[in-house]
Amino acid sequence: MTRTVFEKSDVIPLVAEVFRELGYEGASLSKITARTRLSKGSLYYFFPGGKDEMAAEILAHIDQWFIKNIYEPLEKNEPKAAIDHMWQEVDTYFKSGQRICLIGAFALDETRDRFAAVIRQYFVRWIEAFSAALVRAGISKETADQISEETIAGIQGGLILSRALHDESFFARTLENLSKRVSTYV
Repeated sequence: MTRTVFEKSDVIPLVAEVFRELGYEGASLSKITARTRLSKGSLYYFFPGGKDEMAAEILAHIDQWFIKNIYEPLEKNEPKAAIDHMWQEVDTYFKSGQRICLIGAFALDETRDRFAAVIRQYFVRWIEAFSAALVRAGISKETADQISEETIAGIQGGLILSRALHDESFFARTLENLSKRVSTYV
């Protein structure tokens, strides 16, 4: 039985989870319809450009979430509070390591070239926003950039290893260790 959906905003998270599970190449239209219980007609109604449009809309949706919940707080709020907020939001968004980073996954497969600018901007903005918070906390720009790059790489690596090891606690430990390291500076 097909699912009734009235808004595109309701469809995007459903399709995103299929891309998370199967990757861009593995998410055929038949698999998307089966897993979301949406008809092909509904998918084409919301995404007349097909899979490319689905992926672009999903990436835009993820970007908007990160702007609101990660980047802007890091860029505008008191640094320590913003960084503490980042740890909480990252843990929530990635469901304590149970949910892969779709943009990171796209960066690793054939999709990378197709969405290279969006993928690059996601990581650059996060690194820059985190670094800016560290600088406002009194850390030199050079050190802040290094910590920021290592932290974002650590988060991404923690997600991959948590999933590869089938150990949700790995991601929690990774965030805790990264947080402790950063707190020695802030």
